[in-house]
Amino acid sequence: MAETSICFNSETVEKPLRAHSHERFKRDSRRDRKSMDKPLAELPGEPRIASRDQLYFNRELSWLAFNQRVLEEACNPGHPLLERVRFLSISASNLDEFFMVRVAGLKAHQALGVEERSIDGRTPGQQLAAVSLGADRLVAQQHEAWNGLRAALAEAGVMVVGMEPLDGAAEAWLNEYFREQIFPLLTPQAIDPAHPFPFLPNRGFALIFELRKGKAEPIRELIMLPQALPRFLRIPGAESRYIALDTLIRRQIDNLFPKYEVLCGGTFRVIRDSDIEVEEEAEDLVRYFRTAIKRRRRGRVVRLEIEPGMPDALVRLVQQGVDAAGAITAESRGLLGMADLSVLVDEDRPELKFPPFDSRFPERIREHGGDCFAAIRAKDILVHHPYESFEVVVEFVRQAAADPDVVAIKQTLYRAGSKSPIVRALIDAAEAGKSVTAVIELKARFDEEQNLMWAAALERAGVQVVYGFIEWKTHAKVSMVVRREGKGYRTYCHFGTGNYHPVSARIYTDFSYFTADPKLGRDAAKLFNFITGYLEPKNLRQLVISPLMLRDELIRLIDAEIAAAREGRPSGVWAKMNSLVDQAIIDKLYDASAAGVPIDLVVRGICCLRPGVPGLSDNIYVKSIVGRFLEHGRLWCFANGHQLPHPGAKVYISSADWMPRNLDRRIEYMLPIENPTVHAQLLEQVMLANLLDNEQSWRLRPDGSYERLRRKPGEGFNLHHYFMSNPSLSGRGQALRKGRKVPKLRFQRGR
Repeated sequence: MAETSICFNSETVEKPLRAHSHERFKRDSRRDRKSMDKPLAELPGEPRIASRDQLYFNRELSWLAFNQRVLEEACNPGHPLLERVRFLSISASNLDEFFMVRVAGLKAHQALGVEERSIDGRTPGQQLAAVSLGADRLVAQQHEAWNGLRAALAEAGVMVVGMEPLDGAAEAWLNEYFREQIFPLLTPQAIDPAHPFPFLPNRGFALIFELRKGKAEPIRELIMLPQALPRFLRIPGAESRYIALDTLIRRQIDNLFPKYEVLCGGTFRVIRDSDIEVEEEAEDLVRYFRTAIKRRRRGRVVRLEIEPGMPDALVRLVQQGVDAAGAITAESRGLLGMADLSVLVDEDRPELKFPPFDSRFPERIREHGGDCFAAIRAKDILVHHPYESFEVVVEFVRQAAADPDVVAIKQTLYRAGSKSPIVRALIDAAEAGKSVTAVIELKARFDEEQNLMWAAALERAGVQVVYGFIEWKTHAKVSMVVRREGKGYRTYCHFGTGNYHPVSARIYTDFSYFTADPKLGRDAAKLFNFITGYLEPKNLRQLVISPLMLRDELIRLIDAEIAAAREGRPSGVWAKMNSLVDQAIIDKLYDASAAGVPIDLVVRGICCLRPGVPGLSDNIYVKSIVGRFLEHGRLWCFANGHQLPHPGAKVYISSADWMPRNLDRRIEYMLPIENPTVHAQLLEQVMLANLLDNEQSWRLRPDGSYERLRRKPGEGFNLHHYFMSNPSLSGRGQALRKGRKVPKLRFQRGR
């Protein structure tokens, strides 16, 4: 794996970010587009586009490529050691969820004989074959990464022990802990006709052994790891030593099976189908989801991971026991369940982690004595998370709950977390006699159970809880507060690109937009009426909503850029999103490229568009940013007859990605930014900085591979470091106008 040092040279300063943007960015963009203008046959490993099936990348394989980039961060020596372990854990957790949802869906299609082809023309069976190979390769790389990290951790004094002997004090503690805390929870079970194979829950671990006592016939015993126990235990002492629960059980095997000889055995793990299909005829969504969550725990096995060296007879026994006949059985040559390594990151070793970063509360609200409503009345406010604190969103709802002049609050909740201050504020508001409506999305994958709990608590407090549509998810993040002012009422709105979740808001980059614009207030009210009462919104002034109109509006905006290019006027598209999958949008971008529209995309995860292909996508450049924070905010910019960046460009934020699910099966919003200050902040600071990053960016090549952008020392620009050192958008704008310096930049696209 490539090892690339990441360093931010704050001593090298040259030009303001805004000043750099105009001429050098355009010049470098033209040069690099020209460098890609050669036949694919001349590029090693890059296929010639021969048919429509080769116009797009496969969604599932593109996702595996994204998780590969996450794993690469675990191998990046520029990151502190425990942060590299965190990236490895995230990569493993991502892969588990991929099998639980995406691979499970392909398996279901295959079993039902569904031959619907993917965007790149593959059948479910063909996709499964490719995904299995890609996943096995990724798992092998995860194990390779863990071997290197484990050795480096040991050198740094953080050890994960195996079967090797330990000092007397450690051995004594392990013996006592096993005897007092673990042994009572274990239930060894013989596997024979009288003792059928037990049920293993999703992501469940078990050990299976073949044992013999004296000259008797061998017996087979299974031990399930209790899910209530942590996977890794910290051994007390001055040293930082951890042991996996399954390793500890193996060390104590003689105490579990006295007088028995272990002939063979090993550890295995199951991953089950965990998606929930919503039936259109489901009359009671709450009851349906409570039942479906229970079914999820017993979903069919999608992947069976076994320890290497397990005899074939034991493997067949396990396969039959967990009913894994149609599952992918994989031999994992290393630690199973590497997602559990996240426990190690909690070790109190600050020198092995990123320097702490405390986000700032927005200055604009501080200037108004902390009064959110006074600050928003004065001027629209853009908050850039996590550089600026999510606490401002919480405070907005808290102040609404406590303010005697607030008469109504409406709020969407997709993911709120297990300890949500937003939900607590809504409960307080309802108990204070305000009219409170909460739209809770039960179909928020893996948060369904938590959302059911919040729904019950809110209803008990008197909140009007609405679950939205059966067939569509409510994914838009909107909060609306109606306040009595003078002789009338004023509506305050919050539009977010991320969830109302205080934990993810510390690691996801997102936007919060606060406004008291009456037009947006009326649009937000119509959006809520659509969700709660199926009243299709008419005459929306600014908001664009899916699934009603968002795709059509995007296509119209791209068509306008095509027309400008054909007329010889400036054109361009700059867009930042998490995923790009929708075929209609991709085809329209291809049309725009052919017309000469320069298109620069920052797509963090899945991208099915094939960039840089002569005659098809010469003018499209795609990059992915993977770093300390998870890029999550959606930001779209259209030249509108001007040279980007320009005050006359059209700028939008959104809760949606360019995917069929977001455009066809979810309630999403797209919000035009007309406030000049916020427009400039988003276009000339946030979007431009994403395009200029060259220290944690990967270029998507025409063959589907990603290459990390490399820079000489002193010429790098790290997006996250820049915003961490300049957390306030308003302050940053003032500083730029005063000539504040940033590192010298040389943006050379794709080189």
